[in-house]
Amino acid sequence: MNPIVIVGSGLAGYNVARELRKLDKETPLTLISADSAQFYSKPMLSSALGSGKAPEAIAMNTAEQMNAQLNATIRAHVRVTAIEPAQHAVHLYQETLHYSKLVLALGADQIRLTIAGNAAERVMTVNDLTDYTQFRATIAGKESIAIIGGGLIGCEFANDLTSGGFKVSVIDIAPQPLSRLLPPAGAAMMQSKLAALGVEWRLGTSVTSIDSAGEKLRLTLANGETFEVDVVLSAVGLRPRIALAQAAGLKTNRGIVVARSLATSDPDVYALGDCAEVAGLVLPYVMPIMHSARALAATLAGKPTAVSYPAMPVLVKTPACPTIVSPPAAEAKGEWIVTADAEGVKSLYQDVTGKLLGFALNGKATAERATLTPQLPPVLS
Repeated sequence: MNPIVIVGSGLAGYNVARELRKLDKETPLTLISADSAQFYSKPMLSSALGSGKAPEAIAMNTAEQMNAQLNATIRAHVRVTAIEPAQHAVHLYQETLHYSKLVLALGADQIRLTIAGNAAERVMTVNDLTDYTQFRATIAGKESIAIIGGGLIGCEFANDLTSGGFKVSVIDIAPQPLSRLLPPAGAAMMQSKLAALGVEWRLGTSVTSIDSAGEKLRLTLANGETFEVDVVLSAVGLRPRIALAQAAGLKTNRGIVVARSLATSDPDVYALGDCAEVAGLVLPYVMPIMHSARALAATLAGKPTAVSYPAMPVLVKTPACPTIVSPPAAEAKGEWIVTADAEGVKSLYQDVTGKLLGFALNGKATAERATLTPQLPPVLS
């Protein structure tokens, strides 16, 4: 019997395997990982310094330990070069592996901006534990770090690095931090609280070039400003990994297009997590992964199950300004109603009838999460 093959050993891949083993302990299962296949929580990477975790302490289990827990074959440091759905085959360089069902949990890549200058190649990104280990080694003994991108990951790293004693500057083309998640009042509180911690904001502009300046890097911004730092970290967003699926003839859009069953355009190939587009949604957060993993495991175990997403507030890990956001759907019609004081900002997105469609809570207002979340419509019902 050919195994179920999962490509990817991140939260999505490992949680599908864990959920499947709760329902089916015997079906052969193989996980393929391009890296060491250690199990860890990727969201921990942007808060590890402040929590006192060294890179080597972030991984919770080795590949060997996961192999034993899951009764699975885990292939570490192996890269899939091609998929042939008609043959139920994946190619691993000079080896071919046949599957009964294939799960793509490929994740996403950090977007890299095109920036001029003779040191642009020295811009770092953190997308996995290997990247983070290299980043921590690079910043050891350094003083100043520029972060390109003031979104969720950029703000989390800014808080974490400033708390760790670094001088941090954040550059973003938007006029406020977290421009895709927070309304202006909440963003203003985030900006103020991180500034009080020491973060320097350079908003409404972009980096045009990065050049060597001795041991430092000189950044030139679109507004004409120049300044020097020791390290540059880019955190401008994620791009789903779709190349393998495209080459295999599977339907793709922003992500690998899947039905509510998480099946791709081939009925024996599934996708979930950061690489997948479900009902037009690409949701690179933990809770959608967990819901998808449970639904897909049931389907793989013989009980076809459509994924559904309840309201899933996103926790922004910025201790200087605790923030929880449940953004309204893209098509939602309403307006933000804001209540604010020095200790918190509560922003409620309501339609004309007063129905709650989304919220953003900062500071002490985060205490209202449990009350407000049940009032929200599901993301996908």
